[in-house]
Amino acid sequence: MPNLELQKRYSMKEGFYNIIKGKFLVSDDALKNWRFIIFLSLLALIMIGSSHSADKKVHKISKLNAQVKELKSEYVDVRMLLMQARMESKIIAAMESRGLQPSSNPPKRIRIIEKKK
Repeated sequence: MPNLELQKRYSMKEGFYNIIKGKFLVSDDALKNWRFIIFLSLLALIMIGSSHSADKKVHKISKLNAQVKELKSEYVDVRMLLMQARMESKIIAAMESRGLQPSSNPPKRIRIIEKKK
């Protein structure tokens, strides 16, 4: 039994050294190993490309969010200016510079009564 234990240790040690030396790439069944290595390499390239694509999208989203915040603040500013421009006191002041004054007489309502035929 001790001899079997020693053989297992030696075979594990030998297998590890074969992997380190790269003998699995030049052995008789190396084609199977090369296919697997190429497959793993392609998967790694796809994963790297996917990661870069995701990073680009994250940066684009953050830029768009910054633009949305800027446009919202611009909208609030323009809306405030519009509200101020629509105030009656501002309109009266603007028209006085052109020589127009508000009417002293209130407006009259005109009613049109249609005759029935």
